[in-house]
Amino acid sequence: MPTRGPRRRQGVETRAKLLDAAVPALAENGYHATRVDDIVRMAGVSHGTFYLYFANKEDLFRTLAERCADEADALARSLGVVDPRTSAGVATLRAWLAEFLAFYRRYGVVIRAWAENQVTDRALARLGAASFERITTTLQASMAGGPDDGGSQRRIELRSAALLAMIERFAYVTTSRDLGFGEDVLLDNLALVVHRGFFRPRTVPPARH
Repeated sequence: MPTRGPRRRQGVETRAKLLDAAVPALAENGYHATRVDDIVRMAGVSHGTFYLYFANKEDLFRTLAERCADEADALARSLGVVDPRTSAGVATLRAWLAEFLAFYRRYGVVIRAWAENQVTDRALARLGAASFERITTTLQASMAGGPDDGGSQRRIELRSAALLAMIERFAYVTTSRDLGFGEDVLLDNLALVVHRGFFRPRTVPPARH
């Protein structure tokens, strides 16, 4: 079958084109309002072609979500312990934050659908929750080398959850509009803020009575 290779290649390319087209469609219209019509129009293919690869919009989104979860796992594994006292810790954070922004550019529409509880499919919602949990756990581990801040593991858990929420919103703002700053400036400042605010906690003074 001499045409099998080219046809298979074409099928992979068409499927990828549909997935790529879904990202701006979802970003423009939101998860619930996006229709198959929007996706095929942006992909430049027919409805019939769409249904060769996906049963419906939810099926396509599931594929995007699974890819996002896989990359979230890789992102979570890429951050080690951050030195809380030196510029090496800032550099470690900056490199990881650059990866996070790149990840968000690819999958921001999926992440927002998870973060804003737009996904009604329970399996997909659990997938999103597990992805966020892995990144939060990574942030907790990276804080383990920090100085004693007078708190417990519970305090570290709270800081890591707050940090992930802040980074996600920062990524949303910086990838959805032009703030007039270059990415190097944004990353330099974000890394400093995160390092000083989350990885160099001061000892909490005892409450006064």
